[in-house]
Amino acid sequence: MEFETQKNRMIEGLRQYGIGERVLEAMNRVPRHLFVPERQQKNAYADYPLPIGWNQTISAPHMVAIMCDLLDIQDGMKVLEIGAGSGYHAAMMGVLAGSGHVYAVEVIAPLASFAMENLRKAGITNVTVIVEDGSLGLPRFAPYDRISVAAASPEILKTLTDQLKTGGKLVIPVGKYYQELYLVTKTDGLKKEAKGGVVFVPLTGEKGFPF
Repeated sequence: MEFETQKNRMIEGLRQYGIGERVLEAMNRVPRHLFVPERQQKNAYADYPLPIGWNQTISAPHMVAIMCDLLDIQDGMKVLEIGAGSGYHAAMMGVLAGSGHVYAVEVIAPLASFAMENLRKAGITNVTVIVEDGSLGLPRFAPYDRISVAAASPEILKTLTDQLKTGGKLVIPVGKYYQELYLVTKTDGLKKEAKGGVVFVPLTGEKGFPF
């Protein structure tokens, strides 16, 4: 009951960002406290990032909501996430995708295992977590309707835009010290829209920052 009260308070606080109702309803359905270490559960619904181990964080609820809102994920879509972390953002996108599927790539194997266990506890069945270099995307299941990147990239990666369907959308934070969140829409070219400053852990891998 205490978690439910905290979650309701969190959702009401997110309305100031102009988040759409579908995203807020998904947040209502995903128990965020299951996606953080037990010692952090008391803070699970606070609107700031939390450590989840392995020098990684779970993004603040408002950032997850904003990224989901920008992507406009619809029922039946195939979604790629780069940086599964604890699995919370993937769970949100799984709810939004409904009969679709989310492929979440995580380079840190024990963190991927943590995410898989959290998704199981939350009853999310349309998310697959895969241990690979996310900077290369996941070509074997491409093309994707939507791609979400939860780590800061050196640039808008061609490896990812190449894996988008025509009409598809990508959200990606770009930069090392100062980071800008971009929404990229693929038509006959790439429409790139800056959406504001953000702070994410760095994307590592072949096309990311050095380990």
